[in-house]
Amino acid sequence: MSDRVYKKIRVIGCSRDSYEKAVRMALEKASGSLRGIAWFEVVEHRGGVLDGGEVEWQATVDVAFKID
Repeated sequence: MSDRVYKKIRVIGCSRDSYEKAVRMALEKASGSLRGIAWFEVVEHRGGVLDGGEVEWQATVDVAFKID
């Protein structure tokens, strides 16, 4: 078994549909610039109220990736 080291960053995903979609958006965007994503942890759920009263679901997500 090889030794591994990970780095963790925090991103916030937003969606007008659901918390789950907000998490997926955060991971999708992070995977566009990070290689080797290994795991994630949802740290916080919250919501925002947009103009006109529409709700936005927000998820704060820690994303870990392996350091080469």
